[in-house]
Amino acid sequence: MKTSELVKKVKKIGCYLVEHGKEHDKWHSPVTGKDFRMPRHPSKEIPTGTAEQIMKDAGLK
Repeated sequence: MKTSELVKKVKKIGCYLVEHGKEHDKWHSPVTGKDFRMPRHPSKEIPTGTAEQIMKDAGLK
């Protein structure tokens, strides 16, 4: 899954950007109450395990 696709999914459930980092952005999920980091490269593929963990932290799984 590409970063841009995952950003669309997390925005749809209400997650929002907290701060920009050098290589990763910090996001917050109101669903789980957790902060999580996401890579800033929109066209690059996120490794499967990393994408699964981000989705879990965001409340998508």
